[in-house]
Amino acid sequence: MTKKALVDTAFSEIDKHRDKIIDIAKSILHEPEEGFKEYKTARKVKKAFEDIGIKYRSDLAITGIKGVLGEGKEGPVIAIIAELDAIINNDYPFADTKTGAAHACGHFAQIAQLIGAAIGLKKIADNLSGQIVLFVVPAEEYINLEFRETLKKEGHIKYYGGKQELIRLGEFDDIDIVIMQHAQSEYSGRKALIADGSNGFIGKNIRFIGKEAHAGDSPYNGINALNAFNIALSAIHAQRETFRDEDSVRVHPIITKGGDGVNNVPSEVKVELYVRARTVKAIKAINKKIDIALMAGAMAVGAQVEISNTPGYLPVENNSQLKSIWAKNAAELIGKENVLYIRPRGGSTDMGDLTQIKPGIHPYVGSFSGELHSREFRVAEEEMAYIISSKIYVLTVIDLLYGEAETAKKIIRDFTPKLSKDKYLELLDSLSYKKRWKYEG
Repeated sequence: MTKKALVDTAFSEIDKHRDKIIDIAKSILHEPEEGFKEYKTARKVKKAFEDIGIKYRSDLAITGIKGVLGEGKEGPVIAIIAELDAIINNDYPFADTKTGAAHACGHFAQIAQLIGAAIGLKKIADNLSGQIVLFVVPAEEYINLEFRETLKKEGHIKYYGGKQELIRLGEFDDIDIVIMQHAQSEYSGRKALIADGSNGFIGKNIRFIGKEAHAGDSPYNGINALNAFNIALSAIHAQRETFRDEDSVRVHPIITKGGDGVNNVPSEVKVELYVRARTVKAIKAINKKIDIALMAGAMAVGAQVEISNTPGYLPVENNSQLKSIWAKNAAELIGKENVLYIRPRGGSTDMGDLTQIKPGIHPYVGSFSGELHSREFRVAEEEMAYIISSKIYVLTVIDLLYGEAETAKKIIRDFTPKLSKDKYLELLDSLSYKKRWKYEG
């Protein structure tokens, strides 16, 4: 078949199943689940794969699902990736009333786009020179760290990110190229965005330990752990002028426990914090400054502090050849003027980890409104959010695997990974540590 015939066949199939694709998105939107708990969402994906006739393996890194088209065929292996999990936002209109889980980041749309692409590619996979992996993965949002620490202690996971864990398990060993689109609402209308990259980060769990006392009668007998954190936070703010603009540093904490009762001097305060930056080198340097600030807060009031680091995500490094192909295909469907190249993103994703070891891209598609992660986030136009975005995937896979898959082979041949898999896992382990500082004065 000619390339045009392949495109026409795949697009016709997607259009035929338009309502089904949109229904899947809406169903997932209204039943959000936290990372490593996405059991209902996983069941919906498996049902969709079964309806399409896609072989799959499931329960990967707890809830991940790996479908394949063209199983056993010679040639490059291209993975389309989507994420199962939600964030926590109790104010989101479609949030789970018990857990606060909410699809205010667009992962429901990713899954619909993957399903749409799968429907189209199923019809033409035999005419392509390689395999297509449809990989729906858990736990991209780096939240609920205490739950993930429990999973780790019980031996269910080693790393907190779904893709990190799947890399460790070898589930990406057989994949050559990775592609994943993400929702964006920064630019209205039918827009496609390609960023120069994104930040990486380290996750930190912090516990300040003081001494309880009656807050009204004898506060002088206590050691106020909340004051220790407040001083530490001021010390962090004092460091901000030392952060280089080009490193795109973000340091942002939340208090998850501020004390036991207003009438007690707070003896235990718990904090979660991210240290983000554009390079691993900058992340490490800023993280050291933050540790010093945390210890200074404890010292100021005679408290103790426990610092537990977990390896967050690495910066995204979009492959230049893949960017060009994806942008060309997006332009074909929505117009060249609507494909924008933008600055590196301040957020983070475990797609960054994959792009350090595999050629990959993490572009953005529009027709959403409201700030990401906010209560206002919505789908503004279903056609672009689900259907056109599915077709961008199809065009890109056809470009990569058409003929003898020369395009994909060239990308693989030209790619020099920043890290081997072994070096990547070594790096993650080096970023993980626990330390306890106690005032000895």
